[in-house]
Amino acid sequence: MIRGYGYLAATGVGIAVLTACGGPVEVDVPDVDAADAAACEAFTDALPDTLADEERVDIEPADAPAAAYGDPPIVVTCGVDSPEGFGPGAQCELVNDVPWYIPSEQYDDLDLDLEITSAWHEPRVQVVMPADLRGDGLEAGIMAVLSPLVDQHLTAVGTCDL
Repeated sequence: MIRGYGYLAATGVGIAVLTACGGPVEVDVPDVDAADAAACEAFTDALPDTLADEERVDIEPADAPAAAYGDPPIVVTCGVDSPEGFGPGAQCELVNDVPWYIPSEQYDDLDLDLEITSAWHEPRVQVVMPADLRGDGLEAGIMAVLSPLVDQHLTAVGTCDL
């Protein structure tokens, strides 16, 4: 079940996504404590081999709590900071009972990369989807695939204001 609950403030969290002529996708490694590292490892180990019909590709560093899919890559990272401007009262997208945060300016501007964050779970997961791949409801499909994994491996600390 997917329900939209409005538009939100911009996030300040950025994920570096670089590719080097077919080489591994370089990702930032979030600074997390041991408990969050264990939860992120379980989450990333459970990620599928394909996401949005894109095959999983190598990342650098290989042990980062992240996965990348396709070229340009869709990057899923566990352990990110809370998005800037997000907090109690923030509205979100509820997908399979998991709340996701999307910055308001990214809803309407399809030329922007899309940052989707599981803001009411800890540690947090963020998906960065390149603007080239936006449209056709891919973001809803990605949230639907990832929601059960977020729910299974991460701790719910709140929910959307409904």
